[in-house]
Amino acid sequence: MDPITLILTALTAGATDSIKDATSEAVKDGYNGLKALIQRKFSDNADATTVLEKYEKKPEIWKAPLADELAQSRADQDQEIITKAQRLMAIIQPEQAAIGKFNIRFSNSRGVVIGENNQVTNNFGDELKEN
Repeated sequence: MDPITLILTALTAGATDSIKDATSEAVKDGYNGLKALIQRKFSDNADATTVLEKYEKKPEIWKAPLADELAQSRADQDQEIITKAQRLMAIIQPEQAAIGKFNIRFSNSRGVVIGENNQVTNNFGDELKEN
């Protein structure tokens, strides 16, 4: 699943589940946390903030505009947003998360790390030459 689709899926699922009375506090907190991160990302863009608000009410109509705003703001490259979306989906759909449905695939990326407590060494530029 690509990052934009993950974020949109998490927002839709969180908004839908968060309006139910029986929704757990974990879902509500996860959704509100994800939404707050995106709002912060959009803080300098009133149009993007409006699109996010409208998406909550009519996701089928505002999906493409929100996807565009997420891409323009590079939310799809924001580690914190992606991790929050993954965690929310793992709470809402634990069976799907267990089989890797919400894993992110990057192509032609450099320095991307998803998860916690990772140790990474990146070497950019010329390849190391053996003596």
